[in-house]
Amino acid sequence: HVQLVESGGGSVQVGGSLRLSCKASGDTDSYALGWFRRAPRPGSEREAVAAIDDDGSIYVSPYLKGRFTVARDTVKNTLDLQMNDLIVEDTAMYYCAAGRLPYKIHIVNAVRELDFRSWGQGTQVTVS
Repeated sequence: HVQLVESGGGSVQVGGSLRLSCKASGDTDSYALGWFRRAPRPGSEREAVAAIDDDGSIYVSPYLKGRFTVARDTVKNTLDLQMNDLIVEDTAMYYCAAGRLPYKIHIVNAVRELDFRSWGQGTQVTVS
């Protein structure tokens, strides 16, 4: 059973940067680790931000490429999300997740929320 704890959220001004960290406990060698977010507006869905599969394949939302980068440390069992040039629309609760994907990220260039079965509690990011 994989447990995930996020940290690093907070309030930042437009144009600023934040680095989120996800610490996983348990064996995640065969898991993808990813970041998702849900905006505070009513009816918003959780969207994929970035993920790294067990083979090192990386996915970053095409809407966030150039501003967000993701890195996985398999020794420390962490997944970090570096967010730069933040805008108001980046305000959201950010969640770390783990799952065994039935596809290869580098082939489909996408990830699905439903494939991630373990979730952290989330960390809030507010940009103003």
